[in-house]
Amino acid sequence: MENSYLIETLRGSSPGNRLKIATLIGNLSRSVEILTADIEHEEAMARVRDVSDPAYPVLARTLRARRGNVEATIAMLQNLRAPNTRAFDAREREVA
Repeated sequence: MENSYLIETLRGSSPGNRLKIATLIGNLSRSVEILTADIEHEEAMARVRDVSDPAYPVLARTLRARRGNVEATIAMLQNLRAPNTRAFDAREREVA
């Protein structure tokens, strides 16, 4: 079962929570930049940039997956900060 109450609590959050979310997004964005630099370094060391190449470094492949997960987390947090108005309207119709 999904913990939707947590998302709803954050969505109607106080300015303090909004600041925490913005800070978290900033920190995660810096992590994405670091992961990107690490991926580029590994690709340069191996002299392979094509992900489909069997010689592509395992570490770079793992870092790409991690970067994708962090980017998905950032997108979710940004959605919490500025929720989609259509989803909000649909929820209001359900309540009415």
